[in-house]
Amino acid sequence: MRRRQFIQNASLTALGIIAFGGIKAVTRSAAAANALRVNGKRIESRIFELAKFGMDANGHGTRVAFTQADIEGRAWFTALMQRAGLNPTIDTAGNIIGKRKGKNNALKPIAFGSHIDMVPDGGNYDGTLGSIGALEVIEILNEQNLVTEHPLELIIFSNEEGGTIGSKAMVGDISKEGLQQRSQSGLTMGEGIRAIGGNPDNIQSCIRKKGDIHAWLELHIEQGGILEKEKIQIGVVEGIVGIVHWEVMVEGFANHAGATQMNMRQDALLAASKLVIAVNEVITSVKGTQVGTVGKIAVQPGAYNVIPGKVQMGLEIRDLSAEKIEMLFKEIEKRADLIAKATKTKILFERQANESKPALTDKKLQQTIHATAKSLGFSTKFMQSGAGHDTQHVGMIAPAAMIFIPSVGGISHSPKEFSTAIDMENGANVLLQTILAIDKANQ
Repeated sequence: MRRRQFIQNASLTALGIIAFGGIKAVTRSAAAANALRVNGKRIESRIFELAKFGMDANGHGTRVAFTQADIEGRAWFTALMQRAGLNPTIDTAGNIIGKRKGKNNALKPIAFGSHIDMVPDGGNYDGTLGSIGALEVIEILNEQNLVTEHPLELIIFSNEEGGTIGSKAMVGDISKEGLQQRSQSGLTMGEGIRAIGGNPDNIQSCIRKKGDIHAWLELHIEQGGILEKEKIQIGVVEGIVGIVHWEVMVEGFANHAGATQMNMRQDALLAASKLVIAVNEVITSVKGTQVGTVGKIAVQPGAYNVIPGKVQMGLEIRDLSAEKIEMLFKEIEKRADLIAKATKTKILFERQANESKPALTDKKLQQTIHATAKSLGFSTKFMQSGAGHDTQHVGMIAPAAMIFIPSVGGISHSPKEFSTAIDMENGANVLLQTILAIDKANQ
């Protein structure tokens, strides 16, 4: 197991931390800045404890949103929030919200948190770290009898893995039709929200307006292998990529595989195979971190002795730039036209309605995270998130940012998902100190 030593700056010289919301710097001594530390052992212990909810006999996690395991896990977390004095409530979208008073409750709250639901057969760190890390911040402030100027809010969003439902509802982006969609639990979204204590009939009452939250922070595992590969301790997320899906239909002509000569075929699978290669070539032909994937394929009629007459595929493109996504898709369309002519087939693209737009994080918050991490002695990297998060929705109503820590092997959404105890501790310390830096600025 990779181990990283926590680096503590013991210097007594003045340390400037970039202030969120302004040009001025908040100057504190290094000793004061480094005074508070999270309890890493408590974080790891709670990670393992929460993992028990929904764990099957093989040790795999099944805490899918709206299931009994999710309900039990939420109850366990809510009890911890109660013990920490947060007086948690459940809003009409099923989000768990705990509040801690500040010295000046006329100020808007600094909010932070994540989610605790999982994908089927998922891992124990995605979302869970950000939730438990957020609670740890509250615990440390309680233990040190430290009251922030701003009030604080710990938010655990409902059903992140099934479509970021709780955070969408909070910003008014859930429709009646969306509530009727089927969730991974088998319940509709509305039925699931009701099962966890929400009220889908009055879901509009959970909406927060722009300016209601002073700042939002989410601590999260990277879910990729960049930080580990480059031996970087903290990722400063610049934005969350946009995601666009297309259903692709390749139409050829099904015919006898033995009696139809090769030069007389209209093989839909052959055309589809060429298109898969073309997608990869187009995506990799441009500099950047964009990704393109053909993640599903279905062949008809699907017999040894029949030339495929129809192929249905799923195409996805992700990038921080909506313009680049559109440019890449146009290039793929051009390649598809050439492939269709060469194979005597038709290739049709149908854009799906469930796309998400790129969401850039707040630049001042980015700089505060970066400066805080550096003050604690950590290496940093500005990077994008290739996965979707609740933060992209909260960013519509408040300055928002994310802190990444390494994922071992770049593995996520898998029982093998893992982040080391020291990396989790490092990330939670950055979260804690960033909150204090934001609180100190522009009171």
